[in-house]
Amino acid sequence: MSTYERTTTRTVDRAGHRVIMERCTRCYMPSTRPGSTFVDGVCGACRNFDTRADVDWDAREREFDELLKKHKREVGYDCLLPVSGGKDSHRIVHEVMKRGMKPLLCTVTDSFGHTNAGSFNLRNLITTFKLNHFQYTINHDLFVRATRHAFETTGEALKFVEYAIYTIPVRLAQAFDIGFVVFGENSSFEYGSTDVNSPNANPAVAAMNATIGGSAAYWEGGGISTEEVMSLQLSGGAIPEVRYLSYYYPWSSNDNLAIARKYGFVDLSKEWKRRGTIEDFEQIDSKAYMIHLWLKYPKFGFQRVADIASRRVREGRLTLDEAKRYIKERDHLVDDIALKDFCDVLGYSIPEFWKIVYTAPWCRFSDGLGA
Repeated sequence: MSTYERTTTRTVDRAGHRVIMERCTRCYMPSTRPGSTFVDGVCGACRNFDTRADVDWDAREREFDELLKKHKREVGYDCLLPVSGGKDSHRIVHEVMKRGMKPLLCTVTDSFGHTNAGSFNLRNLITTFKLNHFQYTINHDLFVRATRHAFETTGEALKFVEYAIYTIPVRLAQAFDIGFVVFGENSSFEYGSTDVNSPNANPAVAAMNATIGGSAAYWEGGGISTEEVMSLQLSGGAIPEVRYLSYYYPWSSNDNLAIARKYGFVDLSKEWKRRGTIEDFEQIDSKAYMIHLWLKYPKFGFQRVADIASRRVREGRLTLDEAKRYIKERDHLVDDIALKDFCDVLGYSIPEFWKIVYTAPWCRFSDGLGA
């Protein structure tokens, strides 16, 4: 019997220690996800998904309507929407615009190469809905220093960029005196690291802001100044109301894709067949972002394939056996195009990249990496 036919996988980490990786009996999500809790073999994400059956979604939608009415203005922007141009961004803008709001869009970008599809989708979103848009680009030198440091010390390459994704839209809303910001997914709830499905994203923003404030010493080790770190912190003014759209609607990548395609969204099917994925429409903007996602594999023994396959099982779009097969065949794979872009932008050779991964203190698993 192969290990992929067991609920519990026993493997050995690079130090020779046996690791018990429990797999959810319903979706096959591993227990090594940070914050994951299993009850009778079922992961937190599946238990959270089950609560959807008890939700009055019509009432939730009315709550969202009332929020937008509360923040609607006669003059100026009603709200700020962080967007990447992806299918979730199209869903957010769609829901806000059909209620007659006047949003300002904001995108935080990185220095990695961007796909043609991703660039098209962002332009399409802006032009189709006839909206104004701010793009925040971390200067290239700072991006390289911060990303190299985070990759080498934690394996979370885009840690600095993820700070910005949480705080810069809120900071921009402060600057424009916009009182309402709408994020898409509450990933902590959807992936099961919390069982609290709150619409309120302000605690997450505050926590990220506090993390930035307390991390100057860590970043200094990578040559990033305190001033550069603090450039991502919120101003001292009033904090806008920040909400997750996924609280008000049963969140589904496939449902969001269907809405996005009505507005002209394109996937990667004609541009790039990526290794280490099972779809062509998720996280398609930045090429090397795929490496940021893959780096969970040497840390936790799973990456994006397991994330997506397990979600598709919960939604009834994949069988458990299909998910197991995809995870076995693809979860360890590294895409060559993404890896080249990651190394080219950050100044590594590919052998240097692998040496860092194999020798890093955060690497628990080493067998078959990137094969």
